[in-house]
Amino acid sequence: MEIVKQVLYSGIQPTGIMTIGNYIGAVSNWNKMQNDYDCIFGLADLHAITVRQNPSEYRQKAISFFAQILACGLDPEKSIVYFQSHVHQHAELQWILNCYTYVGEMQRMTQFKDKSIKHEENINMGLLDYPVLMASDILLYKAALVPVGIDQKQHIEITRDIAIRFNGIYGDTFVVPDGYYPTLGAKIAGLQTPTGKMGKSDADPNNAVSIIEDPDSILRKFRRAVTDSDPFVSFDLLNKPGISNLLTILSAFTDVSIESLVNEYADGGYKRFKEAVGVAVVEGLSPIRDKYNTYMSDKSQLMDIAKQGALRASHIAEKTLSKVKRKVGLVEKARLN
Repeated sequence: MEIVKQVLYSGIQPTGIMTIGNYIGAVSNWNKMQNDYDCIFGLADLHAITVRQNPSEYRQKAISFFAQILACGLDPEKSIVYFQSHVHQHAELQWILNCYTYVGEMQRMTQFKDKSIKHEENINMGLLDYPVLMASDILLYKAALVPVGIDQKQHIEITRDIAIRFNGIYGDTFVVPDGYYPTLGAKIAGLQTPTGKMGKSDADPNNAVSIIEDPDSILRKFRRAVTDSDPFVSFDLLNKPGISNLLTILSAFTDVSIESLVNEYADGGYKRFKEAVGVAVVEGLSPIRDKYNTYMSDKSQLMDIAKQGALRASHIAEKTLSKVKRKVGLVEKARLN
């Protein structure tokens, strides 16, 4: 008997740089999930234009990001990998879901409040409506699981609320998704600010490490990583956030437990320890950089992968969208021969 796998959906915005924090906390987990779930991964390029982008730079960055997520190990034969903007059903379903979402719910969203302060000169409807597009992304594919960071938990909650509300009115339509929250590496801190998240768009270039960064640059950043005055390596998030962050990174790239790493480096001094972390990251990223360069050297092949992914995604999405349109009473369009 054929085993029916749960659908897992996730997306990433092509802004800033793809950091080792993104890789450890999200993308590396995607790779492990491909054999256990029917995985759908979207490059969330529509989400990112809530902030003004330079068109030509943004286009090239989106292509680069697409190559990077493939280079990290996403297999287009096992998973659906595509550009969000290539599947028009996302925006269509968003409009319908807008009519089942309350303004007060959106105004209470923490991320909207934060971004409104950060981009006070451009508080647009996209910033307010961002969670409904995210709900559309997820609900189109009947996703049961959505791997996200803790900072996205509120968006998963509103997605569930919208799905439950719609199902309550029209009967069983959407799968109500659950968030999937990874443990190790769920939050990788910055190398210069170890009490804050390593951001994709960090103003300090020494705070974040890109997955396609030059090896010498990576080693330099880890040698300069902020630690503390106590020379002993131990895991203590409160008193030793810098060292704890480096232990988390080293554990993720070597697949060695933090406890074992503490035993190995406890009294060897910070210089030796930070060098070991840098070397492990360089070695771990080496095959990713090689694959990335291969993809970027053949853009036609890369865009063909994107096209095939969008076709597969659109086929699934259209089934859901058609069902939703019937439920709300929209007239079905005649099939074109």
